[in-house]
Amino acid sequence: MYKLIIADDEMTIREGLKCLLDWENLGFTVAGDAANGEDALALIAREKPDIVLLDIRMPKLSGLEVARRAREAGFDGKIVILSGYSDFNYAKEAIRYGVLSYLTKPIDEDELTELVTQVRARLDADAAARDASAHYRRKAYDTIIRDILSGTADFSKLNAGELQLDTDIYQVVICEKYTPGESDVSYRFSELLRVTNQNRSSFDNITDGCREFFLLKGNFALRKFNEFLTRYESEPHPQKDSPLDSLFLAYGRPVHTLSDIPDSFRDACKLIDRRFFCEQGQHTIGYENLPVLSGCTPLISPEFLDSYAARLFDALSAFRHSKTAEILEELLLSFYSSADSIDTIRLFFADLYLQLKERINRTYSGADIPFPSNADIIRTISAKPYLYEIILFLTEQFERILSAIGHSSRDGVIDDILYYIGHNYTRSITLESIAPLFGYNSSYLGKIFARKVGENFNSYLDHVRIERSKELLCNDTMKVYEIAEKVGYRNVDYFHIKFKKLVGQTPAEFRKNARGTQNA
Repeated sequence: MYKLIIADDEMTIREGLKCLLDWENLGFTVAGDAANGEDALALIAREKPDIVLLDIRMPKLSGLEVARRAREAGFDGKIVILSGYSDFNYAKEAIRYGVLSYLTKPIDEDELTELVTQVRARLDADAAARDASAHYRRKAYDTIIRDILSGTADFSKLNAGELQLDTDIYQVVICEKYTPGESDVSYRFSELLRVTNQNRSSFDNITDGCREFFLLKGNFALRKFNEFLTRYESEPHPQKDSPLDSLFLAYGRPVHTLSDIPDSFRDACKLIDRRFFCEQGQHTIGYENLPVLSGCTPLISPEFLDSYAARLFDALSAFRHSKTAEILEELLLSFYSSADSIDTIRLFFADLYLQLKERINRTYSGADIPFPSNADIIRTISAKPYLYEIILFLTEQFERILSAIGHSSRDGVIDDILYYIGHNYTRSITLESIAPLFGYNSSYLGKIFARKVGENFNSYLDHVRIERSKELLCNDTMKVYEIAEKVGYRNVDYFHIKFKKLVGQTPAEFRKNARGTQNA
């Protein structure tokens, strides 16, 4: 709907004009009326109407004076003069102020309808022309920004000031939906930055399919982006419906010249393509996390596959939950810096599972193992957008295998606990804290542990810690209190007591004797 205002010093005329035509049907809404020239001028400034019906003789300011001052202030709407005087001199002066037409009172309904219809047609044509002009200007500008990002622009011929690119620092950010196939996102990236971007002063952005590319410009925009990253990192796992919940961001390095912008863009492109390696709940990845792959070689080969299949088969056969997790974690870390493509990595894990499935079915032919079909295995792994999801899927499948082929849980769980202690003795662990990890209450687990190992949990843990401390005392230059903390004792006095009880010497005496033996 277009806006209309009516200015006339006679109330009956103002009210009559409001009712004379079906304005809404003609595409207009009456945005206000004024009884004198000053009010009319203020109303025009405030409402910025598309058409003004303006009486030529009003108190305070005449209609022509209102038209003159409105034009000088930048008003570009249509003005129609209303007058009881059919004076050609008024018409000539009105034309000087860009008045569209001149109607004499009393207003003829048909004449006003015809004029308003013509105004509506002009307004529609002007709007279409503005839209077309804005479209082609935006399209041309988008093309220039695309060329700058890709490095195909002729930087020597770019006018940085004209393009609002005259600053001393730039950074490229790529934004896409966090969840593929999501219908919409809750927040725009510009909202997260908390900048207004008037006249493109803070950033430029273009869209390509499901991705948005942002070119941050100037210290203010980059500072706002870093503040946002700091806010995110202070709460690294966004809750549902939080600002970052629906977005994923990859950002390249900051650069200081227009010609270096493609470097920042390439960083961000490489990172957005490496979302596959992100951790669960990770919503941002930056140039600091970009691995150097230039000297890397592909890891995957038939021998590599056979080696890991054999190791995992041995771990599953020994009923070693922790060992299978360790091997999968090793694979995850290895692939992060490998030159293997993401599709190749997905295929590797599918082949790995299929090979394990064949070996286990052959070895445990009597077990009822709920394996998925080969087609389901390949389809499921190929559809996983993240590497950690593949690892979780395999972990779940391995638990099912262990449940189907596992022997007495009493022996198996003690082996797992010993393995756990061997890798976690530096932490503050207790039987009560780890019992739930293995599905037991601490009282029962303590009994079967003592029966299997020959000593209670705390005694065994002390032996492990003291044996490790002896190695450090012999082969390291750390102070005794540092060694105590490194092997899991937060109280150095308590460490002294335990060491003397189990070794028969103080840590200092043991170190002195050990070094004397080495020197001899």
